[in-house]
Amino acid sequence: MTSTSTFVLVPGAGHGGWQWTPVAHRLRAAGHTAITLTLPGFADGDERAALRLSDAVEHTVQAVLDRELTDVTFVAHSWGGYPVTAATHRLAGQVSKVIFYSALVPARGVPLVDENPDYATMIRDAIAASPDGTVDVSRELAGLLAPDAPQATRDLLFDLLEPTPGAYYTDALDLPDLTSLDVDLAYLLAENDQVLARPGAEFATRLGLSPVIVPGPHDGMLTHPDEVTQAILLS
Repeated sequence: MTSTSTFVLVPGAGHGGWQWTPVAHRLRAAGHTAITLTLPGFADGDERAALRLSDAVEHTVQAVLDRELTDVTFVAHSWGGYPVTAATHRLAGQVSKVIFYSALVPARGVPLVDENPDYATMIRDAIAASPDGTVDVSRELAGLLAPDAPQATRDLLFDLLEPTPGAYYTDALDLPDLTSLDVDLAYLLAENDQVLARPGAEFATRLGLSPVIVPGPHDGMLTHPDEVTQAILLS
C-alpha cells in the first residue's frame, strides 16, 4: 500500500454507498482518498426491472473514468465482487489492487445464484414472484448481516436495504480469474460471517490466497469500522 491511496468502495447487494461511509471517513482521516459507490438499483426509488449485471459493471467503470482515477484500490463486499471483478478487467491499467471483504470471487460462467443450491431456490422463487423481477431481503436474513448489533440497529439496517435486480444474481461473467491480471489481490473475511454463499476460504482459494480474518459479522464495516479500516490499510 502506498503512503496515499485511492480507495473505491463497492457495496454488496441491497446496500448503497452508505454501507461504506464509516470506513470511508476513517480512510480519509488517515490521508487517503475514499469514494463510496451506490450501484444502479440500490438507491431509494430506483427502477430495477430492466437492470442487468452489466449495468452495475458499467457504473463501476464510469465512476473511475469520470473521476480520472489512477492507481485505484477497489474494495468489494459480498455480491460487489462481481462488478468489481469485471470492472478491474476493463480498467486493468488504472487498478493496482483489489481487496475482497467477505465477498464472492466469481468463477467464470457461474452466476451468484448457482453458488449455493439453497440460495438458488430462494432467489429464483423470489424473482418469479416479484412483479419487477427483484429479490427482497427477508428480515431474518437481514438480521444475519449484523447479528451482534443492537436490535434497533438491525431494524434500521433492514429498513435501509433495497430490493436487488434479479439479473444481478442470475447473470454470470465470462472472464478469466483476476490472477491473470497484473494487480495485487487480498481477501479479508469477517470472523462471524453467516451470509456468504460459500465459506470465505473457498472464495479466497480462487485467488490463490488464504483469508485474513477480521473481527465482526458480514456487514462488519458498520459494526466494526475501526477493525475493517485497519485490515484494509494493512492489506
